[in-house]
Amino acid sequence: MSLETPVQISSKLPDVGTTIFSVIGQLSAQHKAINLSQGAPNFPCDPALVEEVSRAMREGHNQYASMTGLPALREALANKVETLYGQRYDAASEVLITGSASQGIYMAITALVHPGDEVIFFEPAFDSYAPVVRLQGGKPIGLKLQVPDFAINWDELQAAITPRTRMIIINTPHNPSAQVLTPDDLDRLAVLTRNTDIVVLSDEVYEHILFDGRKHCGMATHPELAERSVIVSSFGKTFHVTGWRVGYCLAPTALMTELVKVHQFMMYAADTPMQVGFAHYLQKAENYLSLSRFYQEKRDRLLTLMKDSPFKLLPCAGSFFMLASYGHFSDESDSEMVKRLIVDHGVATIPLSAFYMDGTDNKLIRLSFAKDDATLQAGAAALCNVKQ
Repeated sequence: MSLETPVQISSKLPDVGTTIFSVIGQLSAQHKAINLSQGAPNFPCDPALVEEVSRAMREGHNQYASMTGLPALREALANKVETLYGQRYDAASEVLITGSASQGIYMAITALVHPGDEVIFFEPAFDSYAPVVRLQGGKPIGLKLQVPDFAINWDELQAAITPRTRMIIINTPHNPSAQVLTPDDLDRLAVLTRNTDIVVLSDEVYEHILFDGRKHCGMATHPELAERSVIVSSFGKTFHVTGWRVGYCLAPTALMTELVKVHQFMMYAADTPMQVGFAHYLQKAENYLSLSRFYQEKRDRLLTLMKDSPFKLLPCAGSFFMLASYGHFSDESDSEMVKRLIVDHGVATIPLSAFYMDGTDNKLIRLSFAKDDATLQAGAAALCNVKQ
């Protein structure tokens, strides 16, 4: 029996209920479906990283770290970013260790968006952006990326910018479309934000997962954009430890000062032993530079396994996701298709409509290839058995 309450509640998110991800997770568990839905690896991380964290615990690194993060880890990140992207961030005042990239996104929006401010982002989009903006009294403005290439329409963005625009959220490599920004995209963004007070919040959690020789075009690669950007990234996505919930932010000092004000009241400091472990693990660049090759092999394996399926796979430039089109053989909504795949074929995917505020249905589903070979093979075999 559930507990009754006499409290009258006025919900800040009255239209937000159980997400499609939870619904799919429950249905998948019920039918023991092969998991190609969740954006989390099902294979172990490097045992050396586990040993680094275990050693940190044994050596007594179990109390609070400094509020902004372990100095050695912040320095390691500053060095990595300068080496890879050319932008030097001050480790003491411009690097912040967070309790996940999600916390970083929430913190940045909370710190910088005021009631009545408009925040532009691009759909399909990670599902937390719009609700977090609304929680701060802001207005989320979702601009739809062009299907099937999922490119930003820069003229549309220019038309959407108003005096109320406070923030533009960028995500590259992009979840769920698996597309990436180019140097030309960054130049266009710089032109549109020049001489404004617009902050760019750049979600770059898949920064090390790009394919076919592409280079990451994050905000730190563009000096003008770096001056107005908050960059959010993730140790969990990079090192296959999504359950550890540690991420980081980079931002100019004036912006970071505001972020830290919120961070100190959200969690004060991220997990200490994980920070110690990451600080050591980052010293070997191959630990993150090998990711593109690692995931490209998985992408290509899934492509090969799916060649006889009825689905059409869209190009995948980065991240560990791939979109599959089915509109040429079925009129089902994407949610109906996903449920049918779970119930009738025992494989779980994600409907792309879950990434739109208005539920736009382009007859596309998202597959995750952050899985071991057995899961990829079994999942692809199930999808190949779908009848046209």
